[in-house]
Amino acid sequence: MPRTAAPPPERTPAQDEPARQGRPLVRAFGVTAVLSLVASLLGLGRDLLLARYFGASEDTDAFLVAWTVPETAAPLLIDSAMPLLMMPAFSTAIASRSSVTTADPVGDGAAEVADPVRALVAATLPKLCLLLAAVSAATAFGAPSLVALLAPGLPDPPLAVTCTRLTSLTVLAFGISGYLASGLRAHQHFTAPATVYLAYNLGIVGLTALGHDGLGVRATALGTAVGGLLMVAAVLPAFSRHCCRLTLSLGRLRSAVRRPGPAAAPGLQVMLPVVVFALSRQCQVYIERALASPLNPGTISHLNYAEKVAQMPMAMAVMISTVSLPVVALAMVKGDVEHARDRTEKDLQMVAGIALTATAFLAVCAPQLVTLLFQRGAFTATDSAACAAVMRIYSLGLLGQALMGAVARPFFAARPVARCPSGGRSRLAGADRSGWFPALAMGAGLAVTVAIGVLTAPEFGASGLAAGNAAGITLTAALLLGRLRSRGIPVRLPALLSVLGRLTAAAVCAAGAAALAVATAGSDPLVAVLIGGAVTALAFAGSAWLLGVPVLRHALLSRVGNSAREDR
Repeated sequence: MPRTAAPPPERTPAQDEPARQGRPLVRAFGVTAVLSLVASLLGLGRDLLLARYFGASEDTDAFLVAWTVPETAAPLLIDSAMPLLMMPAFSTAIASRSSVTTADPVGDGAAEVADPVRALVAATLPKLCLLLAAVSAATAFGAPSLVALLAPGLPDPPLAVTCTRLTSLTVLAFGISGYLASGLRAHQHFTAPATVYLAYNLGIVGLTALGHDGLGVRATALGTAVGGLLMVAAVLPAFSRHCCRLTLSLGRLRSAVRRPGPAAAPGLQVMLPVVVFALSRQCQVYIERALASPLNPGTISHLNYAEKVAQMPMAMAVMISTVSLPVVALAMVKGDVEHARDRTEKDLQMVAGIALTATAFLAVCAPQLVTLLFQRGAFTATDSAACAAVMRIYSLGLLGQALMGAVARPFFAARPVARCPSGGRSRLAGADRSGWFPALAMGAGLAVTVAIGVLTAPEFGASGLAAGNAAGITLTAALLLGRLRSRGIPVRLPALLSVLGRLTAAAVCAAGAAALAVATAGSDPLVAVLIGGAVTALAFAGSAWLLGVPVLRHALLSRVGNSAREDR
């Protein structure tokens, strides 16, 4: 009598729970990835316009010194410090909402103040706006001193001062939009925050295209201010709809500030380490431009173009940890350390995979990519060769850039918090001294960047500065990864390092395969880029599969298993 196979055991709800929890993250990452990709392409169009109209010249060097203002404000107020501060704060407020009665039977607005999210917004947003306005005004007033400090050898300081005063308006706009976007992400709304850079780049591209003839590079600087206003407009309606209606009267705001409710705002002991880390991270740009300013005209521009293109895949990689940051923060608030650890480890593996794929591609195809994107108008073949050389070296630090961004988010999200007891009140408990470690690690990386830059810039120019950048940021990422356990997320470091080693080996294999393919592609840069990109992606995925990278195998096997269950 033929034997029949036993039916597969039914999966329990507990076994399916991780998959159910992951699906919203996958959807959120998909939406965010698409919108961010469009914004990145528009940003690339912005850089192409800048290269086409102004090339790599004294004018672009002057503008790029002024660009330091939004370039510093963006990571501080949108990408790094603001989310690291406010997403855990909003997550804590959301967790305590379930134990707060929000009914308002007398209709006097007391419930609005009692709501932890409303209390948090009322206690922080007005003060933040005043602070940002003061910093914007101080930046505009001190523009001459700032330009002299950032680029002492700049050929045209007055133009840089004018552009700096225009870009100073971005400080206020970036801070408000970053705050609102953090609240939306904490509430699991990702679409509107993903449009902020789309709106920003639209403003810059529009003003540059319309005003480059009459205003020159000042039109691009003015576009940054207009783009900042568009960023606020992109997130303000969604924040009022999903998080907190910003219609409180002045008297009610004062009442909320005096009585902030169960969700306390982050204190100075929490904010200061995050702000110092974000600023020190941006110091790499200051160092590069200060060391590049006495070099040949256009050196700063070559560094800028190379970094902007190389950072596109890195930004896509770090987006993974940005989407999952509210999940990690909420898990830590609730004391679910295992969930936070598993989510963090998966994020780090995926981030490393994307960054290393980009490294393999850029190491092989940088000359063809730069020629395809930039070599037209005032951007010459000599500029393309210099920019491609910088991009190849800079790409060696992409893994460090991506891992540093991905590790910093759970590092700060895991700062000590008071858990949400059944009684109801939950608040941020402050930070211990381990919160300063990222700034110290960044300081060590900056020391390496300065040392290599000073030693190599006179001989190798921008390529030496790019090497210092890559070495310094890689050291910082390694130090942060080794210290993550001290913040309460017990990542399994030996297993994670083993995966990173296998991913690196896969990237080497992919680069070799791409180099062989590009060698047969002929002289057309478009054909070379398309063939190189396709071969790099396929070779990396195949090598990673053969080397047994867990996140790739589990994702594919899970997909196959889900399809089989759906067929049954």
